[in-house]
Amino acid sequence: MQKIKSLMARQGLKSPQESVVDMSPVESFRTPSKEELRELREQPTDPQAEQEIIDSIEEVYYSSDSFDMVQYELEKLPPDLNLLELEEYRDKLKRQQAAVSKRVADLILEKQPSYVKELERVTSLQTNLQLAAVICTNARRQLRSAKEGFTEASLGLLANQRRRQLLTGLLKSLRTIKTLQRTDVRLSEMLEEEDYPGAIQLCLECQKAASTFKHYNCISELNSKLQDTLEQIEEQLDVALSKTCKHFDVSHYTKVQLAYKLLGKTQTAMDQLHMHFTQAIHNTVFQVVLGYVELCAGNADTKFQKMQYKDLCTHITTDSYIPCLTDLCKALWEVMLSYYLTMQWHDEHYKEEEASPAADSVAEGSDESTVGRSYVKKKLEHGLTRIWQDVQLKVKAYLLGTDMSNFKYDDFIVVLDVISRLMQVGEEFCGSKSEVLQESIKRQSVNYFKNYHRTRLEELRMFLENETWELCPVKSNFSIAQLHEFKFMGQCRSPSVSPSRQPESTDLLELSLFEQYLEGGNPFEMQIDNKEEETEDVLASNGYESDELEKSVYQEYDSDSDVPEELKQDYVDEQTGDAPVKSVSRETLRSRKRSDYNLNRANAPILTNTTLNVIRLVGKYMQMMNILKPIAFDVIHCVSQLFDYYLYAVYTFFGRNDMYESSGLGLISSRLRTTLSRIQESLIDMESGGENPGPHASPEERKEKVPSPHLSQLVILTATDTLYGLAERVVATESLVFLAEQFEFLQPHLDTMMPSAKKPFLQQFYSQTVSTASELRKPIYWIVAAKAIDYEQMLLLMAGVKWDIKEIMSQHNVYVDVLLKEFEKFNLRLGDVSKIVRIPLPVSNVLWEHCIRLANRTLVEGYANVKKCSNEGRALMQLDFQQFLMKLEKLTDLRPIPDKEFVETYIKAYYLTENDMEQFIKNHREYSMKQLTNLVNVCLGSHINKKARQKLLAAIDDIDRPKR
Repeated sequence: MQKIKSLMARQGLKSPQESVVDMSPVESFRTPSKEELRELREQPTDPQAEQEIIDSIEEVYYSSDSFDMVQYELEKLPPDLNLLELEEYRDKLKRQQAAVSKRVADLILEKQPSYVKELERVTSLQTNLQLAAVICTNARRQLRSAKEGFTEASLGLLANQRRRQLLTGLLKSLRTIKTLQRTDVRLSEMLEEEDYPGAIQLCLECQKAASTFKHYNCISELNSKLQDTLEQIEEQLDVALSKTCKHFDVSHYTKVQLAYKLLGKTQTAMDQLHMHFTQAIHNTVFQVVLGYVELCAGNADTKFQKMQYKDLCTHITTDSYIPCLTDLCKALWEVMLSYYLTMQWHDEHYKEEEASPAADSVAEGSDESTVGRSYVKKKLEHGLTRIWQDVQLKVKAYLLGTDMSNFKYDDFIVVLDVISRLMQVGEEFCGSKSEVLQESIKRQSVNYFKNYHRTRLEELRMFLENETWELCPVKSNFSIAQLHEFKFMGQCRSPSVSPSRQPESTDLLELSLFEQYLEGGNPFEMQIDNKEEETEDVLASNGYESDELEKSVYQEYDSDSDVPEELKQDYVDEQTGDAPVKSVSRETLRSRKRSDYNLNRANAPILTNTTLNVIRLVGKYMQMMNILKPIAFDVIHCVSQLFDYYLYAVYTFFGRNDMYESSGLGLISSRLRTTLSRIQESLIDMESGGENPGPHASPEERKEKVPSPHLSQLVILTATDTLYGLAERVVATESLVFLAEQFEFLQPHLDTMMPSAKKPFLQQFYSQTVSTASELRKPIYWIVAAKAIDYEQMLLLMAGVKWDIKEIMSQHNVYVDVLLKEFEKFNLRLGDVSKIVRIPLPVSNVLWEHCIRLANRTLVEGYANVKKCSNEGRALMQLDFQQFLMKLEKLTDLRPIPDKEFVETYIKAYYLTENDMEQFIKNHREYSMKQLTNLVNVCLGSHINKKARQKLLAAIDDIDRPKR
């Protein structure tokens, strides 16, 4: 350090702090002289030793520039000074100073070229700055001169012109602002006139103008006011849009859509529209139901308006149910019609746009329009199902809110008809099958119908127990189609066509309900009109259609009144053996003329009031099926029960008689017997009748059954003069046959209503039940035939005849005349009964067949009681039977005579040999064991030995064993 200081002293240099003040920039950066640098380089040059010396310098010397080295070193001196140590320490410091100085000199020499170059640049920069100062001074002097001579005059004029232009623009802006301030009034007027497109157009123009002058404070306020006005217009536009949901108006809707188009919110409008339709449905049904509930409640304090719609529906009374339902459907129809017209408007609008596209339409705008149309179309199509679903849910809540099980039938049919019409609307509206409505109305219908059918069955039992089985006078051209319960069938002549589709004209068929009622009206208004047309004229006066017909009928009957006398005369003549041919032919003609025993009452159907009631019930049931197909099977099952119960009652009243049923003549076919057993098991509650129902009769099963009916005490079936209630039996049986014929007529209609899976039930019902109605004639009329003629007396008379005569007789026995007299009396009684009720030909045939069959079997039984008989006696038997047949053929037209061969074969069997007799016994099992035994004992007894007789008797016993 000392050397550096000495070097500085020799050069006459000051310390750095002193020299900076008075040195120029060039002088302050003086470089060491060459001698100084050389002296420094002569120091030891061992780099390692030099580095070690530098490293041995204490760190404190590097700490800061303000470090006082002298003070530091002095403070380090020990209290006791040692000269040698001090000198050594001083030498060490000198070496450190020399090493640092040498290192500094090396660094200076190394950086000297850069230092010289930088010094030259600084000198150049100083020269340039001095030149710039001169130029600026000159420029300022010249600018001052120009300002004084030019700017103050010329630019002053320009400034004034510019100010004028600004003021002119301001005046124009103020006028525009004034106009904008006045648009508020005009907008209000346009909104009152419902000119929404014009209002929006004006508002948008005002907003555009306001955005130009937004830098004015008053305009910023006006802009916010215009925005509020536009929002207000949108709100009013939304209200206007909601009005179209109930009463669609083309011009009104066109304005609203154009307004939304100007706003660029067509899709938003569509979303809002669907929301309004949903709200309209809810508000409409709520208001309709609320109105009826409040009307029926009167001054009640209940807060109905706060109730939920579903709860409100439970307060509808029975009397107001149908009017409310009708008004509900009318209101919903208006909403759906509005939606239909909305879709129609959009379809027509898009067609017009496609037909005449704008000439200046840009491709991009056209694409956006296409996307918008597609969105609106899909939204509308989707809305169809959504709106119909809302309608269904509202009507479902109304339907299920009231228990309709105790409704009158006509009222319930009206409900079904209204719902059916509503489902038709739904099908045309969106192609829906209305599953929600179908399920709800099915639930109500099944519930109603079970209760209704149970009541009707009880009524039918009451009718049957009070029925006196007298003829109900109806016109000869009576048809069930004349009853108003079957009016719906007149609408569909062909069973293959749905009844609801055929009645209307071809023009109406082509139009949907929406097209029919497009101009006005409502499809739910037609319910009231139909009831006024329900008039029918099926009853005849006094059993005849007119006095003239009644008179002619009795005149015709009087002209034949002498027939019984002639028959009697023929019988007297026959005593002499003469048969007046002429009389026979005339009798035959007359008998053929009268064979129907009908007094020619125009062949009016035979039926009772109960029959008519059953037919009406069937018509009502079919009406229900026609309207509500899902419960068709349940209804048809109940229809079959009506017929079953009627058939069972007729059989129980007039046909059940164990003695005659066991006659072995097959009066009741196996099919009829099975049918009667099925009815008794499935429908008849035997416990109520005092019989044991069996262990399987649960309360649920008994609930579905009806007690067995009992015949009215007014009906007497034991009087001989009335042929044991023949008139009542004819009316009962033939009314059942007539009922069966009506069921046959209705089969095609029932078949179309029946679900495919259940059609076998219907076919089985017809084949096993309806077709057996006519088979009841045999057991019912058999009882009359068995009692009408005294067969026991004939057996007694035959027992008194001597058959082992030796001569061939020419005169028949008296028992034949007695039997024929019985038949004549029977014929007269038939004529008397026919004055009360027409006896159809099939009935008279069955009666005559039973009587003749019983008479012939009585003859065979009488011949089987004979103890002794000769060949001449056999000839007398044949004579008696031939006489009986000859006279019988004059009394009846029945051909061939029943069981004729049964008697003839038995008489001829008396002539058979032993071998032929054995074959006869095997082939003729229709004869009883007693009758066959008599043939063996009486005919062959004297001609065969005991062994042969035993063999034949054993053969008879073998035949009879399976029967036992």
